[in-house]
Amino acid sequence: MLMSGMNQSAVRRVNTAVILRALAVSAGPRKLTALAEQTGLSRRTIEIVLDSLVEAGWVAELDRVPLAGSAGRPARRYELRAEHALLAAVRITTLDVSAVVADVRGRILGRSHRPLRAYQDPQTSLDDAATLVREALDDAGGSPERLRAGAVAAGGAIDDEGVVRRLVHTTRWEGVDLPGELGRRVRMPWFADNDTNLGALAERWRGVAGDHDNVVWAMLGNRTGLGILIRGAVHRGLDGAAGEIVEAVSLPAGSVENRPVAWLTSPEPDRRSVALGRFEAARAGDATALAEVDEFVENIASILTTLSWTVAPSLIVLGGGLEDAADVLLPRVRKALRDARTPAIELRATGLGQDAPLIGAVKLALDRMDTELFGPLVPNA
Repeated sequence: MLMSGMNQSAVRRVNTAVILRALAVSAGPRKLTALAEQTGLSRRTIEIVLDSLVEAGWVAELDRVPLAGSAGRPARRYELRAEHALLAAVRITTLDVSAVVADVRGRILGRSHRPLRAYQDPQTSLDDAATLVREALDDAGGSPERLRAGAVAAGGAIDDEGVVRRLVHTTRWEGVDLPGELGRRVRMPWFADNDTNLGALAERWRGVAGDHDNVVWAMLGNRTGLGILIRGAVHRGLDGAAGEIVEAVSLPAGSVENRPVAWLTSPEPDRRSVALGRFEAARAGDATALAEVDEFVENIASILTTLSWTVAPSLIVLGGGLEDAADVLLPRVRKALRDARTPAIELRATGLGQDAPLIGAVKLALDRMDTELFGPLVPNA
């Protein structure tokens, strides 16, 4: 890979990043020939970089297994040592904070969770988040030197630098530099994005959207927001405002937020329990519960109809708690969209549950970490 204007050290860092990403996104061990095809690098360049990565502990060379009927040398196979580097993810809601520690394949190794002491005080909330990262690291059995980077999933419009630009219902978090604040508490590179954006990112990486490039991850009801992927990349818009439809007064996003069925997306367990009860009643044929569900479906379909003619994704994923009533919601919303004659957009429920924003934060940390530490990403790697 030739890059004009770069010295040998910089080229080496870029090539290292390319190979690490190729191994990180692969489902299993990779042969040298496959890596050469995937990265566009020469076999000799790949061998040199892999030898250094094996020596550093990032990559393992697997035992060579001769192919049946082959008289040649067995192929060299390599696999990323996913446990060598750990990544932290934090999710902050109005009620609580969760933290996980995962390997670079997104496998969660440790967790911690607790209610926030004072959501309206960002500094106290970030202190809580930092404490939970350390607890999750302990739960994972990891050591601080293996923790390489982290990312925060939070509500509101968050810009490309991770600064909260706008948050509905409060101004106390506006201007808070999430990566900077967490970096002072847990010293490593940190990144941040809106939780629905990260839900979308996670779904394409490890969930139900792996076969789609243009995706919307929708959390609707008591909490409302859209995460938008265009050509596989998060679309944040101006100051991270894309998808913050709870602020759009012309859309009916907030009109059902206090209906019991809409509490599926509430962060409060008691409210979620009430919502689940209403859907159970609807399944049993209770007329009042069915009427509540129909009203909720009408609200969801209205928002998704507008979305289908603006963003026009190929897939919409319902998450943030809506997945717990997918058997009731999906067929009704699909019918409502057909009746509205929208484009033939697929509709699925998240496969990751409440972990989706956290897994997306792990992916964000992985993507940004190799940008910061090893060089630029390779498009479509």
